Amino acid sequence: MVPQQTTVVMQRYLDAIAGDARAESMVRELLEQSVRRLHVVCSNLLHRSYPRLMRSPVNAEPEDVLSAVVVRLIKALRSVRPGNVRQFFALANKHIRWELNELARRLDQQPPVEAVPDSTIRAPASSVSGLSTDSHRMLAAIEALPEDEREAFSLVRIQGMSSAEAAEVLGVCSKTVQRRITRSMWMLAEALDDLRPSPPGSAPEGGQDHG
Repeated sequence: MVPQQTTVVMQRYLDAIAGDARAESMVRELLEQSVRRLHVVCSNLLHRSYPRLMRSPVNAEPEDVLSAVVVRLIKALRSVRPGNVRQFFALANKHIRWELNELARRLDQQPPVEAVPDSTIRAPASSVSGLSTDSHRMLAAIEALPEDEREAFSLVRIQGMSSAEAAEVLGVCSKTVQRRITRSMWMLAEALDDLRPSPPGSAPEGGQDHG
């Protein structure tokens, strides 16, 4: 099924369950229609923002995260009724982040492996879910984007939608999505400017190039 048809079908299911408090069978069918996109989101977030969870002892796979998120969404949709596809994916994104954060919290609570007594081994930049301080800053910068820019960035850069798909979800034209993506990239570049690698051959900040 092409993406545009998927969005239309999802909207029909959302309309159908809007006034039915016990429409669990339709909720499951709605999730079946959205599973491809949800899998992309789980995979992208896991690889980009939570790579530590993919290694031992968690060994998380996108399919594992997706299964847990589907269970979360089934429970959430018993009381929450998104009015459109945009609201549905906002709800899904929230539960995906919650599931990954829960996995990270469990990992942090596990007893640490006995360290090798070698003073030459450097301590990691951050022990929280394997994310460095820089990674936390990147996630915070994305969350701090204005709503329109954050939604466009999430749909295109995280969920992997095309501009046309994102435009349909957001109810705007493709050029508007592209403008929002451009603005979000500028905002992120400004907020994280100090993380940009120095050009080859440039002198360290505060130093002098004696040629």
